[in-house]
Amino acid sequence: MENTARVIHPEFAAGRRILAVSDIHGNLPFFRGLLQKVRFTPEDILVLDGDMLEKGRDSLALLRYMMELSRTHTVYPICGNCDGLVFRFFETDELDGRFYASYLPQHPESTIRQLADEMGFEDWMDFPGLRAALRERYPEIHAWLAGLPTILETEHLVFVHGGVPSLEHMETLDRWKCMKNDDFRGQGHSFSKYVIVGHWPVTLYNPKVPSAAPLFDYDRKIISIDGGCVLKADGQLNALILPSEESEDFSWQAYDGLEVYTALDRQEPSQDSINIRWGRADLELLEPGEELSRCRHLESGRELYILTSYLRRTGERLWCEDSTDYRLSVEPGDRLSLVARTSRGCLMKKNGVTGWYFGRLADTIEHK
Repeated sequence: MENTARVIHPEFAAGRRILAVSDIHGNLPFFRGLLQKVRFTPEDILVLDGDMLEKGRDSLALLRYMMELSRTHTVYPICGNCDGLVFRFFETDELDGRFYASYLPQHPESTIRQLADEMGFEDWMDFPGLRAALRERYPEIHAWLAGLPTILETEHLVFVHGGVPSLEHMETLDRWKCMKNDDFRGQGHSFSKYVIVGHWPVTLYNPKVPSAAPLFDYDRKIISIDGGCVLKADGQLNALILPSEESEDFSWQAYDGLEVYTALDRQEPSQDSINIRWGRADLELLEPGEELSRCRHLESGRELYILTSYLRRTGERLWCEDSTDYRLSVEPGDRLSLVARTSRGCLMKKNGVTGWYFGRLADTIEHK
């Protein structure tokens, strides 16, 4: 199996709208909902910027939907690290002991186990047997995964799941490092054409305010679009939209499946807030509660109320799902998506930003 990046250079005809979506993670309802929201047609070009599979419950159904969509529309799927792990199981036994032996028992939703279940292959821990059965039963899926490029480059754009250190000689880059490249925006790179990446949920970049909206760094020409779909309780699936390949008129839309309400009251935003993020979420419990629990965030020392349903224990360690004390900026008439309702206020989203709203909501519910 090749270890260097596979780079493709398709020609995008002028005037064709380009949509880029990353990190679907097996969430077929969100993907369908997003395509409907952006009015995706055969005239558009759809770039799937990696991590289409794994973590969500519909990976196999999503995989087949994407394969079918590719027959009727212009679709360019790119390999992400999660997609690469599914492909590597088909290809080689080199990760059986040091990865799949621990990963697959913990992830019944994995594409690999879904395929095993569909075949009726009960002893899925028999990796050699399962691998042989998968290759025999699913040659089309194997071929589709094998055909995924690492990087798509056009005259003005580069699409890669994790990131690249340079646009020079990209075909010599390590394939895996292009797919799994944590904290890409924090590495100081700048480019001569726009590099569009997923992989790292954008909310991880902001220590103050949680936001799942795409991040645009126009000076360095980096656009990050991973909205935390499946991984975050308030995650969303983003679509980056370009009216044409040469355009810099970027826009975006998102789908999060949440109920939408109309705000009736004005609310000033917080002047100081915290975004407690994955990997930095250890807590001390100060005051347990049925809805909200007062906690101390160990890294910052900040005390705040956190949704009790967001608290997690791993052994002696107490931590939480992404949490915040940020108060949203709200004007009457604003449309807000409801994440969680409590007797003290509602955790909501506005334009991808998550925060608390303590005003009134109209009774009418809209569905995205």
